[in-house]
Amino acid sequence: MSLQDKLDAFKADFQAGKPPYNVPRRVIETMHRATAELIASGAAALALKAGDKAPAFTLNDPDGKAVSSTALLAEGPLVVSFYRGVWCPYCNMELQALQAALPTFQSLGASLVAISPQTAPNSRKSVRQNALGFPILSDPRNDVAATFGLRFALPDYLIELYKGLRNDLPAFNGDPSWTLPMPARFVIGQDGTILYAEVNPDYTRRPEPEDMLPALRSANRTAAA
Repeated sequence: MSLQDKLDAFKADFQAGKPPYNVPRRVIETMHRATAELIASGAAALALKAGDKAPAFTLNDPDGKAVSSTALLAEGPLVVSFYRGVWCPYCNMELQALQAALPTFQSLGASLVAISPQTAPNSRKSVRQNALGFPILSDPRNDVAATFGLRFALPDYLIELYKGLRNDLPAFNGDPSWTLPMPARFVIGQDGTILYAEVNPDYTRRPEPEDMLPALRSANRTAAA
């Protein structure tokens, strides 16, 4: 089953109000409204695209170790995944799919990191809950996400909904701003050029890990030339 098939199956159960979530219809409708408005805003069109230069970044892993994109790119191409947080089931399924693809990425000489705005303890929970073998990095205030054109502010009505669901983003992220990144995936070549970019304001849709393989193979050919 593909990653998107798994996401679609979860979404169908969630929206049907099945256990363990038992979500009321009004909650689903509010989430749909927020997603539709983010899509209509055109925010995704402003994000970095293939052919753009990727901003360099240095962020900490859950143990406080600084991880530098420049250092990783010195070793090979880099896959970067931006996700919302450990509280998001769609993100967790995506992380698991990336973990399954990690040996393939590594066979092509690539590194993989995932970035979210959450605090170190929550990043550690992402690693533990999803049995991850690649760095999970904390992006305070979504500042690095903003340099990629991904940061957006939640509308007031969605903030109130999240509060009612006890989905306390300021606590998860250690930041009172109520911002998130649009989920996104990038392949960055060793010269810093983005070779693949997929940004989707609909958080229930994610690219397949294998979608990045042509870009990684192209990066290998370029490096060998």
